[in-house]
Amino acid sequence: YTLGTGTPQENKCLASNYSDSATNNRDVSFVYCNMNKFLKFHPTTVDSWLAILERVPDSILCLLENPVEGIPNIQKFVKSHPEFSGSKQHLVDRIHFLPWENSPFDNQRRMSDFCNVVLDSHPYNGHTTAADSLYAGVPIVTLSNEFGMDMGGLVTTSGNIVLGMPELNAGSYAAYTEIGVRMGLDTDRIYTRTRTRLVESCLQTAPMHPFWDVSRYTRNLERGLSEAFRRYVMEEPWDHITIVDTDDVNEHVQNDGGVPVWQEL
Repeated sequence: YTLGTGTPQENKCLASNYSDSATNNRDVSFVYCNMNKFLKFHPTTVDSWLAILERVPDSILCLLENPVEGIPNIQKFVKSHPEFSGSKQHLVDRIHFLPWENSPFDNQRRMSDFCNVVLDSHPYNGHTTAADSLYAGVPIVTLSNEFGMDMGGLVTTSGNIVLGMPELNAGSYAAYTEIGVRMGLDTDRIYTRTRTRLVESCLQTAPMHPFWDVSRYTRNLERGLSEAFRRYVMEEPWDHITIVDTDDVNEHVQNDGGVPVWQEL
């Protein structure tokens, strides 16, 4: 494997490294990924991943060796799963593990080489890995329900909304599974169109898409921090701070007298 080459179906999560893999001599139809640490894996979420693999023929799941010592535990969980009858070896053979990549930039770049779609962890989402996936043009299916309604569980939900892909936010595990299956089975109508929209958002210029405009985000964050500090200095009661988004580099939070906050302080 050379960075930046091949499709997820061709690279097979480097499955050719596994001599006993059932996918070595078969065409892979679709590659699902999750690049988070194993400690983020909830059993019910993994249940959904297995259900998706069962319903999408010749699909595989690509995970990160993080940590490599945990791989036998993942395989043991699959083999002992009560909801799938008979031998579970066919599911074990379709779950593969990428080695750790020390360079965060190369890890981000290789996402599109190995992943068609990311199946997000829940109730704690991918954070850096989610941003890496989206910028690599890899859509993310995530779960948005009452068990993850805090910052850690809404990272991908928020990203999908801003990027105009709210249909990838599932309200239940059943919906999460169904969206994942549809992405893998209806690749031309659903997956390809979704990925195209995502890639176009990354390439958008004049203006840059707000999700990818880091300078714009930084300005708005600074305005919020300035307003928080102003309220602290003025001993105002605690309250929510709402910042109206702006792409005007010269616009700043004003106090009631119209004076820029930093001048007053």
